[in-house]
Amino acid sequence: MYDISWANQQTLQSVTWDDVRQRVSSPVRTAVEKVLSSLNGGVLTREECLTLAGCSGDDLFGLVVAANELRRRLVGDVVSYVVTRNINFTNVCFVGCKFCAFSVGPRDESAYFLSLDEVAQKCREAEQWGATEVCIQGGLPRNLPPFYYRDILRAVKSATPKMHAHAFSPMEMVYGVELTGMPLREYLLMLKENGLDTLPGTAAEILDDSVRHILSANKLSTAQWCEVIETAHQCGIRSTSTMMYGHAETHEHWVNQMLLLRKIQSRTGGFTEFVPLGFIHDNTLLFAQGLARAGATLAEHLKVHALARVMLAGSIDHIQVSWVKLGREVSQLSLLAGADDYGGTLFEENISRLAGATAGQCISTAEFQERILQLGRLPAQRNTLYSKYEYPIANTTGDSSGAVAVGGTRLQSGAPRSGL
Repeated sequence: MYDISWANQQTLQSVTWDDVRQRVSSPVRTAVEKVLSSLNGGVLTREECLTLAGCSGDDLFGLVVAANELRRRLVGDVVSYVVTRNINFTNVCFVGCKFCAFSVGPRDESAYFLSLDEVAQKCREAEQWGATEVCIQGGLPRNLPPFYYRDILRAVKSATPKMHAHAFSPMEMVYGVELTGMPLREYLLMLKENGLDTLPGTAAEILDDSVRHILSANKLSTAQWCEVIETAHQCGIRSTSTMMYGHAETHEHWVNQMLLLRKIQSRTGGFTEFVPLGFIHDNTLLFAQGLARAGATLAEHLKVHALARVMLAGSIDHIQVSWVKLGREVSQLSLLAGADDYGGTLFEENISRLAGATAGQCISTAEFQERILQLGRLPAQRNTLYSKYEYPIANTTGDSSGAVAVGGTRLQSGAPRSGL
């Protein structure tokens, strides 16, 4: 077992790459310094990526410190968040993902299905709370009305015309195509015309069909996920990108997935951010059947976020922590390991909670700001596309150098980039 006593806020806030580089092995040092000098993870070979993904001990410490330095050079000291509400319109689902504890059968006593009026009311409430985005996903019930996803978007935009609709996973898009019989491109354009703004890049898990078969035999394939995402991007519908780790996958799967995401981004430029999603094992069939480990270790959490920052540098420059899966302490440490975004307020998170997550269903903007200031960083409320930032702390000032003072502390903030 390697010592990771360095994995604490005090150490990671104070140490620099120059402090640790001599402790790091030559292969790891060479790889990360290539990226630090070029600000481009594309300079790495696959073998170098695998070396970073497999590192431990002082090499992992060095990777984390280098990722934090790279984050500072790419996007500055801003930590952003978005005010959003989750709307899971039904928990009824026939897919049967073994890592999910949210879905139920139609006859289960806990089964529910929100009406369009109820979805609209949740959007109005979100708008009153100051939300700029609603994130809408649900289970896949049998016999869903063919144009139900379109009808949800109409309900959202009718109730709250200015609300950003971040809605429907690639799995839901495949289901919508099956229900309507429309070609994928025409289906996506129809949803866009009715108010779809961006897609969550969920349902990715691990983009390797041998692993996907273990997680869910009925889930869309890797090729289908890529087709939906690339077609959406070509239609002007941007998306997030995700990876679920800490279950049945290996370090090699991490590398393959990040390389695949870089490849897609080079063709489309459509990803806004990358969101590592730590597997919550507690209440899942996947863990109960002995098909997965009990989630990621602290070292793995930090390694995935650091690896993403290094490998995706210059391609997908925003790395988000999933606070609902990581909890406060690991989220804070991950923001010192390369991440720069805290995700959303959520208001009503259900999926991770039912799998066993204990971080809560909502974080207020005030708590986001308090957490970010504790890291010595600059809080910023953003829109979904990372194209608009508001800096809510009253005692912040900027100067022509790009430095920002927060409560008397001078931060070199830089201009947040778009993630392209």
